[in-house]
Amino acid sequence: MMPELTIHLYADGADVRDMIAARSGGIVKGFTTNPTLMRKSGVTDYEAFAREALAAVSGMPISFEVFADDFGEMERQAKKITTWGESVYVKIPITNTKGESAIPLIKRLSAAGVKLNITAILTLDQVRDVVEALDPKTPAVVSVFAGRIADTGVDPVPLMTEAAAICRKKPKAQLLWASPRELLNIFQADECGCQIITVTSDILKKLTMVGKPLEELSLDTVKMFFNDASAAGFKL
Repeated sequence: MMPELTIHLYADGADVRDMIAARSGGIVKGFTTNPTLMRKSGVTDYEAFAREALAAVSGMPISFEVFADDFGEMERQAKKITTWGESVYVKIPITNTKGESAIPLIKRLSAAGVKLNITAILTLDQVRDVVEALDPKTPAVVSVFAGRIADTGVDPVPLMTEAAAICRKKPKAQLLWASPRELLNIFQADECGCQIITVTSDILKKLTMVGKPLEELSLDTVKMFFNDASAAGFKL
């Protein structure tokens, strides 16, 4: 049984069939995509995919990322993407590939009423700069890649807790725990004060494990080892 959580689960991916399944499951509250996931799913026509995805999610929040490296072109793409629907958030990377800050662009777009999802954030200084740049009247998502922080051997929980406190300075800014590595991250993100966590289809499938008695899981594990050894026909 899934316990009561404040946090919203957003499905992360670029397979429209998975989006439809996630929406039908009634657990997720929104969706995110990115160019890497789209490429892995074989997407070749960006806007055609986006239109199909919008139809699949039926008005739930969904983020589409700009894919330029020049800030002027990012701005043009953002202004086009935002016209695709009321539920659309435009993903802007915190820097371009040269390491140049996107903060001036974020400030302009947020002031113009464009709902943003600022992505690839990994430091508290980046969180502070983004929150400072956001217009208080415009909804936004601040995506901190907690999973990538953990990949460096650093516990992301204290950082995410502080990031949540920073984001509270702008009530329409929601903190997103990005790149989770395991189901436990959902509960950690909720305790940290994040409003959103992205989840892959693999993590969504593990939700059935929540609350399962550990003794029962232990027995299931023993049975799995025994059955696999039998199926392999091992002999000594």
